[in-house]
Amino acid sequence: MSIPEHFQAFRIHNDEAGYRSGVETLPLDALSAGDVIIKTAYSSVNYKDALAGTGKGKILRRFPLVGGIDVAGHVVQSRDSHFREGDAVLVTGCGLSETRDGGYAQYLRLESKSVIPLPAGLSLREAMILGTAGFTAALALLRMEENRQHPALGPVAVTGATGGVGSLALSIFSKAGYEVHAISGKADQHHYLKSLGAAQVLGREVLDTQAPMLSARFGGALDNVGGTMLASLLAQTVPYGNVASAGLAASAELPATVMPFIIRGVSLLGVASAGTAREIRAQVWEKLSNQWKPENLDGICTREVTLDGLPEVFDMMLAGHSLGRTVVKF
Repeated sequence: MSIPEHFQAFRIHNDEAGYRSGVETLPLDALSAGDVIIKTAYSSVNYKDALAGTGKGKILRRFPLVGGIDVAGHVVQSRDSHFREGDAVLVTGCGLSETRDGGYAQYLRLESKSVIPLPAGLSLREAMILGTAGFTAALALLRMEENRQHPALGPVAVTGATGGVGSLALSIFSKAGYEVHAISGKADQHHYLKSLGAAQVLGREVLDTQAPMLSARFGGALDNVGGTMLASLLAQTVPYGNVASAGLAASAELPATVMPFIIRGVSLLGVASAGTAREIRAQVWEKLSNQWKPENLDGICTREVTLDGLPEVFDMMLAGHSLGRTVVKF
């Protein structure tokens, strides 16, 4: 398959002219080195992408870079014998849009060690509806279950439930047999959250109390916001339940005490999706293509854009108005 001399990419700069991003025309030689070249079919938009694209967060470690931490497409060239022309593949994290060019380009050069063959149970579009957000939610569940989380401990709370990770967590945890309680400040989205698998939709006020210990009401939780809400989750988790921390939409602070840990044996588990070992990534994607695959992925994908539509999506996401997942189509 031939590769055009130039193609479109959404590139981010930070130099004497300032921080800026937008669609540019690039040659293949402008991209980061790698032994696998793919033609992009889909990417997605994550909170981290919005921070990188606007400069509101220090995500990129060098400039300029093509944005986008997720990508799915077909191999067009490979120097690695494990991949052949035409293979459907995906990559999430692995330094994309941080230390190397990311998925917001019509063509992308990758290191083969970061490339995952598309599991049989997923289409390329479905893989990007899931993307880093779905991978993060599933990785959280994997970590929790490795630490003896099980449905009998009680309902699992999910904060930031209308966001990408939260929306997918509702469906993934529900599919895995858990009763899931969505915690959200968006009162007008109850129907949407219930459609994703939430057994109950709770307002943020359930996490307003900041006592060191509270009555145990949750078997575990996936937190996407940090701050006082995470502290309150810890204080309301049952003995030997797990709280997975995957985001900081509200705050990077944790104003908590050790009381939940030493009195109830609650575990706080970190979820760092970007640097996950390859064998664990393959395991998570296999589960996402089978027993943990959400049944309503099309409903979770609330928007589909091209590269030109990215700035508007970034602004909406950072303003707290995102709902579900946005897919970037090439």
